[in-house]
Amino acid sequence: MKILAIDTTASPVSAALITEECLLGEFFLNTRTTHSQTLIPVVEALLRTTDTKPEDIDLFAVNAGPGSFTGVRIGVSSVKGLAMPLEKPCAAVSTLAAMAYGMPYRSGIVCAVMDARCSQVYNALFDLADGEIHRLTEDRALAIEELAEELQQYRDRDVYLVGDGAALCYDAFSAKLPNVLLTPLHIRFQRAYGTARAALNLARHQHLCTPDTLMPIYLRLPQAERERKARLQTEQETGMK
Repeated sequence: MKILAIDTTASPVSAALITEECLLGEFFLNTRTTHSQTLIPVVEALLRTTDTKPEDIDLFAVNAGPGSFTGVRIGVSSVKGLAMPLEKPCAAVSTLAAMAYGMPYRSGIVCAVMDARCSQVYNALFDLADGEIHRLTEDRALAIEELAEELQQYRDRDVYLVGDGAALCYDAFSAKLPNVLLTPLHIRFQRAYGTARAALNLARHQHLCTPDTLMPIYLRLPQAERERKARLQTEQETGMK
């Protein structure tokens, strides 16, 4: 099985091509150039340099969220556009799970964190045991203080912080939790290799979707929608007085 995976959920953009046995190729850029400019050239370069045609791909995978609302939409719509003409299956991968599947360590707790602003993070916890990955929590948005309290129960384990919120969390509570470790930059951010590995696991458990049903995964409404709801609620409360 050949899997083409992409990630556009944060500042970096990446694409990877794997089989069940090996990584065939991967591109990763963190230049802060907009994904609408870089994604398709990156995918084209990956396919060209691995001598792969789009019809050779068996599964198209994407980090479908959480993450930047614009980035998530670009990634999901691009995969839909690639897979739909070929009538190929898709995998909607959790961005947080992709981080765990990209980890090189064989044991410990993976704490995947993305900066959600306002002292909150998108987070999920995973248990690495003998190289196997077991999800401990669902994807959620929570306050950094809540996460620090929850991690108290893992004081006897190494806890690896990954994601663009990793440094933020490390600064916030590493003094109280010396077992919390900040991962090196080259593995800290989500990348398409982890997306592809997570997609392979979804395929093995038959948790795939069609291009038509592939949708973004949002843990909370976009800011514009939150502001609109708050405004409507205020107007409704004012009208009732």
